[in-house]
Amino acid sequence: MVLNNIHHVAIICSDYEVSKHFYTKILGLRVIREVYREERESYKLDLEIGGSQIELFSFPDRPERPSYPEARGLRHLAFEVDDVEQTVLHLQQFHVTCEPIRVDEWTGKRYTFFQDPDRLPIELYEK
Repeated sequence: MVLNNIHHVAIICSDYEVSKHFYTKILGLRVIREVYREERESYKLDLEIGGSQIELFSFPDRPERPSYPEARGLRHLAFEVDDVEQTVLHLQQFHVTCEPIRVDEWTGKRYTFFQDPDRLPIELYEK
């Protein structure tokens, strides 16, 4: 078996328009396609990130997923960036709060965390 890459990550949001704005206008991801699936009362927005995708879904009345304290399962989504500090400054223009920038003790790379509109933890990791 050979796994080549991560094809996509799927995210279910609570407010589709707020999350669509966040991922496209603030994070700058390009829309590949957007569809409304009437039978599921659900939007599906495919977003391009490098050679991978983020699928943003909306479903009515979905429960929150615990993030704090950290629960088992997928922990966070991480984006590679050229400059963590510049990316943080960009996010701050949109009133997105980032944790203090830290240095990975094993790689020496800088990183930080912030949250999407549904409090999904997102990491910025310097290239």
